[in-house]
Amino acid sequence: MDITFEYIAMTVLVLLTGLSAGLCFTWANAITPGIGRLDDMSYLMSFQQMNRAILNPMFIMTFFGPSLLGIISLIAFRGESGALIWVMIVAVAIYFFGVVLVTIFGNVPLNNTLDATELSSAGRVDLKTLRNLFEVKWNRLHGIRTISALVSFVLLIISLIQITKSNL
Repeated sequence: MDITFEYIAMTVLVLLTGLSAGLCFTWANAITPGIGRLDDMSYLMSFQQMNRAILNPMFIMTFFGPSLLGIISLIAFRGESGALIWVMIVAVAIYFFGVVLVTIFGNVPLNNTLDATELSSAGRVDLKTLRNLFEVKWNRLHGIRTISALVSFVLLIISLIQITKSNL
């Protein structure tokens, strides 16, 4: 099998999508349930700090990389069999709409509201209100992201296997 630019792009696409799926899965199954046990102030402070820390170059590359590499891979493999290209289109679309757009238009506005709040000057009632407005909606949106990332990852693995088999 030849190692081509297209094959490398597809492999990195699968890798980055898998990393995003793993990140979403870990947040959904360990981080949010764990901090969900904290009192309101500790919960909100923890979320505020994690949201600030996650905005780094490695995360940005891992988060947005699948969309860019998805487009590149779709262009590179546009001549492949109909079924393969459709699986890839669905995988890239699910990631883009279910992870990227849900994050940009759902989770980020919630994160920004939380980030703009000076928690140290908020009273107990204000903290409880903020947490109630934030937590349930954020977790629901994150559930959409988690499922979308996992489905996209599985479909891309299937696509990579098909591409590998057809090039043997």
